[in-house]
Amino acid sequence: MFKIYEKYIIKKFIEKFLIITSIFLSLSIILGVFEEISFFKDAEASFFLPYLMTLLNAPITLFEIFPFIFLISTQFVFYEIFKKDELIILKINGLNNLKIIKTLLISSLTLGILMIVLYYNFASKLKFIYTDVKNQFTNDNKYLAVVNDSGLWLKDEVEDSILIVKSKYIKDNFLIEVIINEFNRNFDLRRTIQSDKVDISKKNWILFDPKVTENNVSNNNNSQIYFQTNFNEEKINNLFSNFSTLNLIELFSLKEDYEALGYSSDEVMIHLLKLFSTPFFYALMTILSCVIMFNVNKNKSLFFHVILGIFISVMIYYLKFIFVSLGNAGVIPASISIFLPIIFITLAISIGLVRVNEK
Repeated sequence: MFKIYEKYIIKKFIEKFLIITSIFLSLSIILGVFEEISFFKDAEASFFLPYLMTLLNAPITLFEIFPFIFLISTQFVFYEIFKKDELIILKINGLNNLKIIKTLLISSLTLGILMIVLYYNFASKLKFIYTDVKNQFTNDNKYLAVVNDSGLWLKDEVEDSILIVKSKYIKDNFLIEVIINEFNRNFDLRRTIQSDKVDISKKNWILFDPKVTENNVSNNNNSQIYFQTNFNEEKINNLFSNFSTLNLIELFSLKEDYEALGYSSDEVMIHLLKLFSTPFFYALMTILSCVIMFNVNKNKSLFFHVILGIFISVMIYYLKFIFVSLGNAGVIPASISIFLPIIFITLAISIGLVRVNEK
């Protein structure tokens, strides 16, 4: 059972968390509305569609800034405790600073687990709907890329031709064991091209030792031919990089499909590690905020604390961004790209906790 002081601290933390979350949600909706209105201004869309799209995208946007909401919420908790001199009352009743931090740690860790299990899966579903609807209003809607057990499938449209491309797997900037079916606008088959190796570094693909079948006649006299498409290696990578539309089960399934295809699953693995480390990261941000508040002059203004919280949040964001980018580029292992920033923050917190009870 929770003690009275624990209930009080948890209640205050949740209250501040909900208030700060509401503020950030409102800001993301306001900014999102302007972006969506700009996107749909020339489209034949309903007047209410930009607002609906904003609401669909807001939850996943909010998920990205939750670590900093935890940090700022904790600052507000302590700011109120300090201003009301409640810390003195708590200490008179035998409570020390470490016990307060422990209570907030458990609260943020529990809340973080609920965020991943419940909130993230809900937000990713809304993001999927958002992306699906928005694709209908973009030029890229005629392009498709899918990975499944049989390999990589691409749908493309070039001039008056529709292309269906199937590849067994990817190796570096090459598609391996490729079959290209070219149709006209009525989906009548024009020709089929088979190649064991296709260079996709540019949108003008190079097909090596192709076998071209047209009107039931096969020809493999060319050592290589050039084939114009709307895809290259970079565009294919970008099509597979929006993992926020997938829930946890779908992410694990995608990872298996990537590995079966020979496609690098590092980005998927980094995203999964990021999700599973999220509750711990929330807890770290909460403890970091506690350490800051105990080591900063208690008479500082609310404005000072808000600016300090935003500054620290920006610093930590770029620290994580740099390491994740290095992980995605294959410079460092996926696990290191996620856990090294956490280790740095943990070390900084450990130093600040050494004499926190004396504050």
